[in-house]
Amino acid sequence: MVEKLQEEPWKALERLIEDGRMAEIEAFFDDLPAGETAHTLAHLGEADQKRVLAALSPAEAADLIEEIPDAQAADLIEQLAPSAAADIVHELPSDAKADLLGDLEPDRAEAILAEMAPAEASQARSLTRYDDDVAGGLMVTEYLAFSRHLTVVQAIETIRANSEEYGDYQVQYLYVTDSGGRPVGVLPLRNLLLAQSNNPIGDVMIRDVLTVNVDSRLEELEAFFDHHNFLGVPVVDADGVLAGIVHRAAVEEARGERSESDFLRAQGIVTEELRSMPMWQRSRRRMAWLSVNILLNIAAASVIALYESTLAQVIALAVFLPIISDMSGCSGNQAVAVSMRELTLGLVKPGEMLRVWSKEILIGLVNGLGLGLLIAGAAWLWKGNPYLGAVVGAAMMINTVIAVSLGGTLPLILKRLQVDPALASGPILTTVTDMCGFFIVLSLAALTLPLLLGV
Repeated sequence: MVEKLQEEPWKALERLIEDGRMAEIEAFFDDLPAGETAHTLAHLGEADQKRVLAALSPAEAADLIEEIPDAQAADLIEQLAPSAAADIVHELPSDAKADLLGDLEPDRAEAILAEMAPAEASQARSLTRYDDDVAGGLMVTEYLAFSRHLTVVQAIETIRANSEEYGDYQVQYLYVTDSGGRPVGVLPLRNLLLAQSNNPIGDVMIRDVLTVNVDSRLEELEAFFDHHNFLGVPVVDADGVLAGIVHRAAVEEARGERSESDFLRAQGIVTEELRSMPMWQRSRRRMAWLSVNILLNIAAASVIALYESTLAQVIALAVFLPIISDMSGCSGNQAVAVSMRELTLGLVKPGEMLRVWSKEILIGLVNGLGLGLLIAGAAWLWKGNPYLGAVVGAAMMINTVIAVSLGGTLPLILKRLQVDPALASGPILTTVTDMCGFFIVLSLAALTLPLLLGV
């Protein structure tokens, strides 16, 4: 692919499309460096993206879908006819299949499922019922499971007879089940190959296999893999029947995605956004967040308007207002982060607000005193007025205590109200700490105005 090496990858791909050399597109992606697939596709228009998928075999298209972000994959699939989309979805692993269908509009997902084999569609529907952060939503249903009464040679022959199907499975173990489909042991493939041919696999398996429930949360799965050096763990349903396997890699990926999602929500990006999405759609999503924030900021600024005359007489206060609000906000956000983490790990419950507050207020008093003394000293040295230092120092200390108290308990309150703490904690904390900071500084200044003016 000389063209691709001489110019940007997407330009070379556009040239292939323009020239109608669709048969070369599969080789193009085979030669593309790792990590460039999503970048290249993002530079194409919607029509060209559709042509690319149409030029690939369903298996190659599925490989491409797995390499790009979920939102981009959903956009690509939605551009295709349901029958063509179903052919690609069929080639995806069960977990990726469920994730992709879950990202589509319900009617679009159902149209694709209607084009799939009934058994496959039923399994996909069952997986989409689970949240993304539970074992049922992270597990794969491609695994090897055999009855404990099967002999070693019978198990090996079964694997060989289904080599084409099993070739795409990521397996190093097979799971041994009883007559009801409940896991009773695990058998590494190496042990299977080295065992005596006529032995039942139940005699050579590793007993007392550990399992997790389909509803086990991501935090529980993280703790499980932290304590056990396993590549995967069997997932069972409410009846103890083997339902799938959760791989360690899937848990680690989900952990990273959750951290990224929490960060984006804290910045006002509520749903996954890519710059390849339509401009009006991206603008609408962001504006919904920004319009709320501007109202909250107007409320905070109104406090300053109430003390306009005080501020006009002691203009030096204007220098310290943003410092106090910003530093208090930083202290509060630290408390928010700790509470969010403890909620995620299950170390604290929404009803434990008093315990959390009692822990945070001590830190607020200590840190508030330290910060207050620093800013008081800076104000005194700058203006030579100890009363100015006392006002801003006291305001810093009081507002720091307020900020950490609110930051520590707010996520618990929101969680109890079934509001996403990652989404709402930031703007509420910022607005309240700004309002309180402005009010405390200007109120103290109004009370000590003669001292500040030296009269």
